[in-house]
Amino acid sequence: MLDLGFEHAICYSGYRTGQSPGAGIFPTYKQIREDLLILRDRWKLIRLYDCRQHAETVLEVIKQEELDLQVLLGAHIGAEANNPSCPWGGVYPEDELKRMRVQNEAEIERLIALAARYPDSICALSVGNEATVEWTDHLVPVSRVIKFVRRAKEATGLPVTFCENYVPWHEKLAGLAEEVDFISIHTYPVWEFQRVGSSLAYTQKNYRSVAERYPEKRVVITEAGWTTKSNGRGIPPGHVNEEAQDLYHQQLMEWCQEEGIITFLFEAFDEDWKGSDHPNEPEKHWGLFTMDRRPKQAMHRFFPHLG
Repeated sequence: MLDLGFEHAICYSGYRTGQSPGAGIFPTYKQIREDLLILRDRWKLIRLYDCRQHAETVLEVIKQEELDLQVLLGAHIGAEANNPSCPWGGVYPEDELKRMRVQNEAEIERLIALAARYPDSICALSVGNEATVEWTDHLVPVSRVIKFVRRAKEATGLPVTFCENYVPWHEKLAGLAEEVDFISIHTYPVWEFQRVGSSLAYTQKNYRSVAERYPEKRVVITEAGWTTKSNGRGIPPGHVNEEAQDLYHQQLMEWCQEEGIITFLFEAFDEDWKGSDHPNEPEKHWGLFTMDRRPKQAMHRFFPHLG
């Protein structure tokens, strides 16, 4: 069980211009230190997505700088099955699927190894991210995710979860829900064509649809946020700006604090490597801070010195 009470939490990925996981160009120790010194003033929990060099550097900065931060460390698992329902791909040659099965097992072992190396910083583990939802391009059978959960729990003794959109938890992931120590859901009203005025009620509905299905399990929101730009791909441009992000953030945090729900805001900083090349691609603009580490409107009151 994740026994942390209520803490402010945020998703962190520190890639800057010219850096990306795909290119294998990672933020430096100095850059990550700069980021974490900003984040520690507001958040105690951060979520990381994989066990590559980026995560290792983050964990090393926390240790060496003696930062008061705890980490939900994730494993990145790739496709083990084809998914023709994915709108942008999701179908692979069989030899690539076989290769990914081997790589996924290696990633889980890295997850376990990092948990052993940084026991004072890692408070919980996730064995994957959005790998079972109907639109994913990296589909993994639920039985394999269950295997990964069992392996991580047995090897580390830490609380283990799996991070996924709220919908699969309704039925598809019922067996997995029995295995994890807490359930992790993602909820993005703006991706489902909600305006900011209806967004909190929609988030609450998403959350309760899972929490009421599994009353014996703690439910954590591991992704919720509001992008500030859109080129129209999936999100009407008129639904997003810094004012809307600010309002959603305020309402979400008030509700989560009242209810004691841990929610990892998505995300700390804008990342220009994500999505398409269009400058207003929504995937690039979910940060509460810009690429140059300036606070957006939602953060002005908390970080006036960063202007």
